[in-house]
Amino acid sequence: MAISLKSLETNSKIKPPRILIYGVPGVGKTVLGVNAPNPIFIRTEDGLDGKMPGGTSVKETLKDNNGAAFPLCKTFEEVLECLTSLANEEHNFKTLVVDSCDWLELLLQTYTAKKAGHASIEDAGYGKGYVEAKRFFESQYLGGINYLRDEKDMTIIQIAHSTVVKFDSPEHDPYNRYEIKMHKHTSALVQEHSDCILFANYKIATTKSDVGFNKKQNRAIGTGERILQTTDRPTQLAKNRYSMPDTLPMEWSAIAEHIPYFNQTEKET
Repeated sequence: MAISLKSLETNSKIKPPRILIYGVPGVGKTVLGVNAPNPIFIRTEDGLDGKMPGGTSVKETLKDNNGAAFPLCKTFEEVLECLTSLANEEHNFKTLVVDSCDWLELLLQTYTAKKAGHASIEDAGYGKGYVEAKRFFESQYLGGINYLRDEKDMTIIQIAHSTVVKFDSPEHDPYNRYEIKMHKHTSALVQEHSDCILFANYKIATTKSDVGFNKKQNRAIGTGERILQTTDRPTQLAKNRYSMPDTLPMEWSAIAEHIPYFNQTEKET
């Protein structure tokens, strides 16, 4: 196709966001997805059996929010089937929630090993299995969710757990930080394909307590308040493309407030 100035994009339509929410166990990551617009869950773990902060059932709240969930996926192929049905069938869902990416990765690794005729992804040797898994992850899974975003106008929310890793800085001594609990290859792809990476955690304050002999020691105090951290810091991986404040309340409305897609006028849509 010949390229000319006529091919320049002039459409002002804003695409829906791709959001990754990861964090410590039990902080309420799934709840954020439940409160997104008309959500449909692809589940690789069963995170819908809990209760909302007010005590109501997560599944009942999902239903009240015009949401639904596919049956629990036990293979990578079943995840792809869910994506295919959303791409090919008529529906009114506005948000895809994948819960969770790190459990999805386990299914991916089993799928990759089976494709190569191995019992385990490690059997390929020299990390070759993980490189092949990355290829499947990008072309089949990320290709599928990006299609839903671009062609079906669906917001994408991916949920993951966190892990603490040692970070070797080229400028400072090594230190620990929170990152996504995924292999480095697939984690890098998820990061690249996300407009927001939000770290969910409990807010912690510190106070000094007297330990005797005229010495004081820092002591952590938790109030139970849940927060989202939106920018990369030595303590955590995070990013956003929307100039969000460094910290947000852990509420869907606080996220949506800063994302242009949810605040565009009728003319823009």
